[in-house]
Amino acid sequence: MKKNLKFYLKKALENHFALGAFNFSNLESLQAIVAASLQTNSPAIISVSESALNYMGESFVISLAQAAKEQNPALFLHLDHGKSFEICKKAVDLGFDSVMIDGSALPFEENVCLTKKVADYAHKKGVLVEGELGQIKGIEDNIDIAKSSYTNPEQAAEFVKQTKVDMLAVAIGTSHGVNKFVKTPSLRLDILQQIENILPQTPLVLHGASTVDEKLVETFNNFGGKLDKAQGVSEELLIKAIKEHNIAKINTDSDIRLAFSSEIRKVLSENKKEFDPRKYLGKGREKTEQILSFKMKNVFFCADKK
Repeated sequence: MKKNLKFYLKKALENHFALGAFNFSNLESLQAIVAASLQTNSPAIISVSESALNYMGESFVISLAQAAKEQNPALFLHLDHGKSFEICKKAVDLGFDSVMIDGSALPFEENVCLTKKVADYAHKKGVLVEGELGQIKGIEDNIDIAKSSYTNPEQAAEFVKQTKVDMLAVAIGTSHGVNKFVKTPSLRLDILQQIENILPQTPLVLHGASTVDEKLVETFNNFGGKLDKAQGVSEELLIKAIKEHNIAKINTDSDIRLAFSSEIRKVLSENKKEFDPRKYLGKGREKTEQILSFKMKNVFFCADKK
């Protein structure tokens, strides 16, 4: 079987590791993802949101992704949280390996209709599709949801049957941003178990699953930042979701932003005369690579799976 994204998702499902889907919005964050994947010999997904695609420009994203793939052929370009058929079609036509159509805010039947339309188009071009059922709360890029609603297992089965999606993002208690929990961090693994019992062959996806490292938050705040009540999903919960359940893809965005930004704040605060972007952006890149390498090896267990 060709070692494409479908191959690695199947492999992740069978061997209980997760592909990291790492969002990038500039050259340095992508370089960090590539370096970490090479250091750990990992397959990985390089993701852009619609807003990141607009920020960098389509031609730059495609060129950067191509350069990344030349270094590691087991990297796959993904559109994260596409909100319309048009943006998903654009990504498919640009040569993305997979797209996510997020119709989770729509009534069930409308979500099915939109997701199926995207899947029908994408599959003709050999592009994989991720759908979402249930709502993951939080604020990040073009995502702004005040309340979450858990994925209904029976609806999930019907959703996959009708849409033919290749991956399903589930809502089991995670949230976007750096303030994921008000009380003790917890995930509805009982709901996850019900979903995978009904859909044993479907790779499941966790969004809003950054760990929000306390040391990074401390660095960020110590050097002029202000992140209050920042709290992520514990590594233990993520490991449990991967090793004991069918989570085959985990999205990471906030951790990348936090690693990158906290280190830049530190460098600029300690070196008041520094004005060379290569110096402080380079340090941000190094810290991000360090954080991602650790995740690939010790949390997602995708190291040496290439």
